[in-house]
Amino acid sequence: MHEVQARSILSAQNGMNLYRGCTHGCIYCDSRSTCYQMNHAFEDVEVKVNAPQLLEQALRRKRRRCMIGTGAMCDPYLPLEREYRLTRRCLEIIEQYGFGAAVQTKSDLVLRDLDLFRRINARAKCVVQMTLTTCDTRLCRIVEPNVCDTSRRAEVLEILRDEGIPTVVWLTPILPFINDTEENIAGLMEICVRAGVKGIILFGGLGLTLRDGDRQYYYRKLDEHFPGLRQRYIREYGNAYELPSPHSAQLMERIERTCAAHGILRGATPVFDYLRTYEEPMSGVQLSLFD
Repeated sequence: MHEVQARSILSAQNGMNLYRGCTHGCIYCDSRSTCYQMNHAFEDVEVKVNAPQLLEQALRRKRRRCMIGTGAMCDPYLPLEREYRLTRRCLEIIEQYGFGAAVQTKSDLVLRDLDLFRRINARAKCVVQMTLTTCDTRLCRIVEPNVCDTSRRAEVLEILRDEGIPTVVWLTPILPFINDTEENIAGLMEICVRAGVKGIILFGGLGLTLRDGDRQYYYRKLDEHFPGLRQRYIREYGNAYELPSPHSAQLMERIERTCAAHGILRGATPVFDYLRTYEEPMSGVQLSLFD
């Protein structure tokens, strides 16, 4: 871990990453890719200690309220958050200025800030996004070793449901020859239905993406935990960026059928539209994320 003074915090799309790097250890993480030009070890997390001050300055300048997102590149609820509380402080500022929030995480530490989610959601909209990849606890400990397992994330989703906080699930990545089974997808969809999620994101469909940096790490982990599977990947996909599951069509059919039956938004476009729409329940006003 190392501290930095950031120059800015909000992207043009009103997203922010309060940390850079991660300690969850997920074997498939795209954020390891060299295209992001990280100049430090991935697990040596960069802490943007002045992020709350920068966020407050940015929100003061906004002409209109909008949704503020966090977690696209780095989980805002890393273990470091217990000490630094940057996410909580930024949520307090978002609530103070009447903005909405869309938070993406894999961690049950998100429940610490339930009080803030309630207050933000009462004035605007607060959405918590949770990643689910496998129902198998043993497998979860391999592919996402340093964060709470899927059963705990399911509990978190149900707690948020009971508190009236809308949720979205990222059903990604689906790793070819590892978690791309009917049984796994059925189990994940059961979690989504039980938790009453608003939407499901399948970014790029059912499969995995690999870029330089990410690819090498992922293959090292395949050699460690799934001997021989790296060679199968190379035979099937070569150096392709997109690695679709060979079972993608039948698995997608099951997902689409379940979503239709339970009124769940499916796919990047409708779910992102929902996440980006700022709402004021008292007035019924809806504004875009982009102002």
